[in-house]
Amino acid sequence: MEQLIQIQTKPTQKPDWIRVKLPTQKQYFALKNLLRKSKLHTVCEEAACPNIYECFSRGVATFMIMGDICTRYCHYCHVKTGKPVALDPAEPEHLASAINALGLHYVVITCVTRDDLPDGGAAHFVACIDAIREKNASCKIEVLTSDFSYNDDALALVVAAQPDVFSHNIEAPRRVYRMVRKKGKYEESLRLLLKIKEINPSQQTKSGFMLGLGENEDEIIEVMGDLRMVGCDFLTIGQYLQPTLKHAPVEKFYHPSEFSRFAVLGKEMGFLHVEAGPLVRSSYRADRLKEFV
Repeated sequence: MEQLIQIQTKPTQKPDWIRVKLPTQKQYFALKNLLRKSKLHTVCEEAACPNIYECFSRGVATFMIMGDICTRYCHYCHVKTGKPVALDPAEPEHLASAINALGLHYVVITCVTRDDLPDGGAAHFVACIDAIREKNASCKIEVLTSDFSYNDDALALVVAAQPDVFSHNIEAPRRVYRMVRKKGKYEESLRLLLKIKEINPSQQTKSGFMLGLGENEDEIIEVMGDLRMVGCDFLTIGQYLQPTLKHAPVEKFYHPSEFSRFAVLGKEMGFLHVEAGPLVRSSYRADRLKEFV
């Protein structure tokens, strides 16, 4: 366990296949400017996503609601930790207006974890979904939520709002999860995904996890099987990239061919769609799910 969270003195050298394009298109800067004017945050920026230039240039973003300060600290995550500010009641309207201005047809709405709120922010999620639908009736909505402190009533609020896809990330295989995500519970996150299906059997669900934190292949296959056992429809698998020297070090860089093999295995296991690759993140190319929802 200590090996996963030790502080390094120099960054791990990345392989040649971990590359990203620099911003060259006007859409990238236009979207950044609109986000700032609307006082909105994206997980693309806060989590230092390697695909930010590609997605922004395509006019695609994953919006992060409820501020940019998380109440939890995970050893792999770049989002700031601390005491969050009060919710902005105007945020749902600002979010819906920005999506309308961008002409988006598929959006992902995620959040920081807000353990300071009784419902974990579930009602705020619902307000955002309702505001988006009021201004953009044809826009598909994917929510990527926290665990709401495993509050079933809070979860039911969001399920009742009927997002097109309900996503909750498992983040890592069982053994590794316990090392890098101290306040989360692997088994409870699986139960959360199962509970969504129990509340609404037609609700399509999605989850994702990272590789490179010390897991072995049997553990990778196990978490994929666990997700299928709770009826998860869509899956993302990506390479963990260490945000800073204070975060968990990368134990292994997986080759693209290994990700391709896991993608094939995922389809064989029954996932409707699998995105797997070194730079894949939970909302990467999420708009590809439009054909399923």
